[in-house]
Amino acid sequence: MRLSIFLFFFLMSISTIAQEGYQYLNGIVENDATGFPMESVHIINLNNVIGTTSDNKGVFEIPVQVNDTLYFSYLGYKSLKVAVTQDMIRFKSSKFQLTELAYALEEIILRPYLLTGYLDIDVKSVPINQAGRYRIAGLSNAGYEAGNRKPNSISKTFAALFNPADFLHNLFGKKSVQMKKLKKMRENYELKNLLAIKFDREILVELLNLQRIDLDEILRNCNYSDAFIKESNDLQILEAISGCYEEYKILKL
Repeated sequence: MRLSIFLFFFLMSISTIAQEGYQYLNGIVENDATGFPMESVHIINLNNVIGTTSDNKGVFEIPVQVNDTLYFSYLGYKSLKVAVTQDMIRFKSSKFQLTELAYALEEIILRPYLLTGYLDIDVKSVPINQAGRYRIAGLSNAGYEAGNRKPNSISKTFAALFNPADFLHNLFGKKSVQMKKLKKMRENYELKNLLAIKFDREILVELLNLQRIDLDEILRNCNYSDAFIKESNDLQILEAISGCYEEYKILKL
């Protein structure tokens, strides 16, 4: 019974790809300097939000259409964007080369906390995130992080939720096409694995077709703190934006 269900959904996915005019592009990812194949490189089709990874021989396969944009990402290497051509699809062994980045290590100064051994005194030296979180009854979100930029953060939180002409409408309303990609992004296993280890926001910017400053502005206007925006990985940022957008759609009804 389980095998029958699996075969049904597998055939349905193949049928969907065929109906939408997708073809499979087969390629090899190599190191630009050595020519050696690169394993576990993430390849994402930015147009239809489909991701895959290269195997131990650098080989990958991904559904594409002509003029789609492929995005190659690997830690320590410069990201690569390539427009798909008919020749890439026709010839089954297109090669894509990634260039290793050169990092200059900056001087790091460690400043240890001076502890006295007395708990009542030492506890006052522990850094505390002053951002408050506020939960709205009836909404599934765990809460809103109001941040600590201004003392009226609580009032701003409620104003942002219940004012129909607020900045969230301006942000999400004008970018509805990009925001619809959020659901696809959250459903893609390969993409989520990649975002969980990245902190540079590059893939989010490329997929959503936004500027980095727009991402930060959306999160601030959704009342996330500066600490959260700075320290979270890309998957956490994706979930934060997605949750805020879903509740924006509910409140807009």
